[in-house]
Amino acid sequence: MGKDDQKFITRIPKVELHVHLEGSVQPQTLLALARRNSVSLRYDTISGLRKWYSFRDFNHFLNIYLTISSCLRRAEDIELITREFLIGQAAQNIVYSEVTFTPYNQYVTSGLGFHEQMDAVNRGRAWGEKELGIRMGVIMDIPRHITSENGDLIAKWAIERFGDGIIAFGLGGPEIGNPPEKFRDAFDRVRAAGIPCILHAGETEGPSSIWSAIRIAGSRRIGHGVRAIEDRKLMEYLRDRQIPLEVCPTSNICLKIFPSMEKHCLPQLMESGLYVTINSDDPPMFNTTLTKELMIGWKTWNWDRTTIEHLVLNAVNATLLPEKGKKELQENFIQQFEQIR
Repeated sequence: MGKDDQKFITRIPKVELHVHLEGSVQPQTLLALARRNSVSLRYDTISGLRKWYSFRDFNHFLNIYLTISSCLRRAEDIELITREFLIGQAAQNIVYSEVTFTPYNQYVTSGLGFHEQMDAVNRGRAWGEKELGIRMGVIMDIPRHITSENGDLIAKWAIERFGDGIIAFGLGGPEIGNPPEKFRDAFDRVRAAGIPCILHAGETEGPSSIWSAIRIAGSRRIGHGVRAIEDRKLMEYLRDRQIPLEVCPTSNICLKIFPSMEKHCLPQLMESGLYVTINSDDPPMFNTTLTKELMIGWKTWNWDRTTIEHLVLNAVNATLLPEKGKKELQENFIQQFEQIR
């Protein structure tokens, strides 16, 4: 990759659709939060935490994620991580993000009320729009391991704050043994309230998880979705309906869904006409960013500038923005692409 190519990827405007707010917390921020809230961590230095963040397996990843949640004790902590997330997005010229947020974890571990958390996120969002000129919407999700009754509680929260920062309802966490059917009532409630659903599916579980996300929740996009490659009929269904996939290549390799980037199914998905977007998932935990993910595509699969632009515009058009907002953003991006060229 030439320096001009790297500059191109760095400078172009971007949209990100699959990134977790709590999963964006950097080691230095985690250490500061732990000290402020008197939480004991496995390591008490930034270098130690960086080493601990290095991905090992899914259980280790979940352990880090829940540790982060346990350090979020006050509303100002939520506002802080929102601001820091947006600073990181602005540094990559990511002008709009649809961000997954799991307030139930903080509600359980710290007793932090949902509305208190959402108010803090909204203060961070307003700050980001005013000071950085970038925007974000929140996809509030159910962590799959909880009971269906608690899933209903989260659905109630989503309905109460839909349109006030919350733009969609999701499902995340360990797929195996926790299908969307477990939370059918919650999805029925939010859909009846006019809230779109966007579920994680087809990552650690196979095509059946994606079929369920579509049939049970009418999922507008599929978070990950790469295991669709195992089911020809599902591939045809996704292609024909152009249901967007939120592909997170580095995350997939870390989780050993594919043995190497060269053996990732992403080129096959694209060649088959599926609607693909590129995302970072949990950036510091997988040592990546959206910019890095695009550069990986350039290096690994020889993506040219037209392909990069196409993928970025895919993300724009897959957002939950109103049609007018999408059109304006698309026109602005195309104009910037031409100027950067």
